[in-house]
Amino acid sequence: MDSSYSFEIGGKTYDLENRSLIAGILNRTKDSFYDKGAFYDFDKFLIHADSLVKDGADILDIGGVKAGSGSPISEAEELERVIPAVESIKKRFDVIISVDTWNANVIREAFSKGALIGNDISGFSDPQYLVAAKDYDASVVLTHIRLRPRVDDPNPVYNDLIKDITEFFKAKLLEVDSVKIPRNKVVIDLGLDLGKTSEQSLMLLRNSAKFQRELKRPIYLSISMKGCLGELLNLEVNQRGPATISAITYGALNGCRIMRVHDVKAAKQALAIIDNLREFYN
Repeated sequence: MDSSYSFEIGGKTYDLENRSLIAGILNRTKDSFYDKGAFYDFDKFLIHADSLVKDGADILDIGGVKAGSGSPISEAEELERVIPAVESIKKRFDVIISVDTWNANVIREAFSKGALIGNDISGFSDPQYLVAAKDYDASVVLTHIRLRPRVDDPNPVYNDLIKDITEFFKAKLLEVDSVKIPRNKVVIDLGLDLGKTSEQSLMLLRNSAKFQRELKRPIYLSISMKGCLGELLNLEVNQRGPATISAITYGALNGCRIMRVHDVKAAKQALAIIDNLREFYN
């Protein structure tokens, strides 16, 4: 096993050198950019979770606050949205639970209810986030963001896009080391559309393999239905399905191994072809 492609989740080590995992996006928000709150109602949320599992999701990534700007959401409200969802998913489905939050108190509570992955788009802005992950022997997604979540960043400037983001990740991985979380419990999200122009986001996707080689961690690709695809092809958000599949296919061939997607069924089919070809020819 190439250790740079290993990812430990809940005591099980996944060899991702020649296979992919799919994280189904499961928002319990009122204002997500794609579903617009379609699954905020708890019954609809659970029905959607069942659909994602049946379509082949390996992971359900539950979020209670969107990354973009919007009305303030208190910690108490985020807990109310997320924790009952984690508990219900844990009881109903045999699936890995991830929670998309940058709040250390929320992730600690989620870990206590059975979540195994903390997906922090803030890049561990709260040092207690990693402490919580260590305490619960959990895994984490380390994401690059230029400013912070829920803050618009319309004109981001970098000295050297690839070098700057590489150095960010190297520094953050040292923080992971400092709390004694093994690196095989960490995957890297380049943070497409988070403090990047569409051109910058696509440049990062193009260089995914370089980041994987340099950082020796699998890349977690979160590009589903995103604005960089829409701007490239002049597509509205609900028209970006085929573009998403093209992007994750490219990513799978260039170091990306966990795909966070809205359409699990389509992603599962696309990645099954790639994974089978890898297995056949290796």
